[in-house]
Amino acid sequence: MAPGGDPTGEADLPRYRHPGSATVTLVTVLSTKDGSGAHSALIVNGAQRVIFDPAGSLSHASLAERGDVIYGANPAIVDSYIDYHTRNTHDTVAQTVDVTAAVAGDLLRRVMGHGAVRQSFCAKNISEILRSTPGFEGIGPTFFPKTLMESFAALPNLRTVRFSQPDDTDKRTDFYGWIGQKPKFNIE
Repeated sequence: MAPGGDPTGEADLPRYRHPGSATVTLVTVLSTKDGSGAHSALIVNGAQRVIFDPAGSLSHASLAERGDVIYGANPAIVDSYIDYHTRNTHDTVAQTVDVTAAVAGDLLRRVMGHGAVRQSFCAKNISEILRSTPGFEGIGPTFFPKTLMESFAALPNLRTVRFSQPDDTDKRTDFYGWIGQKPKFNIE
């Protein structure tokens, strides 16, 4: 157990809460060649904003990640995450819906306590978590990121943004500094 009775050591992790209402954003990475889904992630903004990146491959010394959850997801972290996945071979779709603070809090607890996910199980784990969440019960179980995205698209009052970078040919990540500037990839 971590000092102070914190079994996860979460007290030492950076925290950021994005202004505005509580939200859930499904991030889907799609192939530009055939439109198939390559990856799914979930950004939950409640008491804090985190990225649940099950079986994700993003790694950087400045990220605070534990159990496939990226903590302190300020606009620069979200920009870096979107930039990492968006290039000439892949577009990234962000679908955002407002939720109650209680729903966001419940999702935060569950993704932060979920643990690491095996490769190719990103959409399956996200769909299972969402299915047991009030307002998301219509999300069907799936292994496929695009199928999950299509199911999520049926939610009311959804905001969708698609990001493309056709001239970006590598998978490197520019980690952005954040001093209150406008995000490059605005998921809101």
